[in-house]
Amino acid sequence: MDFSGQYELQSQENVELFMEALGVPDDMIEKIKNLKRVTKIVQNGEDFIVAIQTGDQMLVNNFTLGQETHVQTPAGEKIKAVMNLEGENKLVVKARDFTSIAEFNGDQLTNAVERHLIRACGFNHF
Repeated sequence: MDFSGQYELQSQENVELFMEALGVPDDMIEKIKNLKRVTKIVQNGEDFIVAIQTGDQMLVNNFTLGQETHVQTPAGEKIKAVMNLEGENKLVVKARDFTSIAEFNGDQLTNAVERHLIRACGFNHF
């Protein structure tokens, strides 16, 4: 499947946990989770440009499938992540603190996020 196109987010699971894992402040999380989100994708083989517009904020990341890269978070930080395809219509992003699965159906997008627990010195990081 060629993912090139524009998609409107229809639903998302665990958005608060996802944004917390990215270091987004609580007040910003409240604003973002209720805003309409549109994702524009340009795909050229295994190379992607993904632009996500949430309200008046635009976040643009470039990556190649299967290769670790630095992506910018809504909080403005750069994190390491690897993107891969799963099946014909899912884009999976794996980072240290989370896994995000974006599922594309027509011009609609759903997103589910799983936050990873980090164990350090016998404590769980939340």
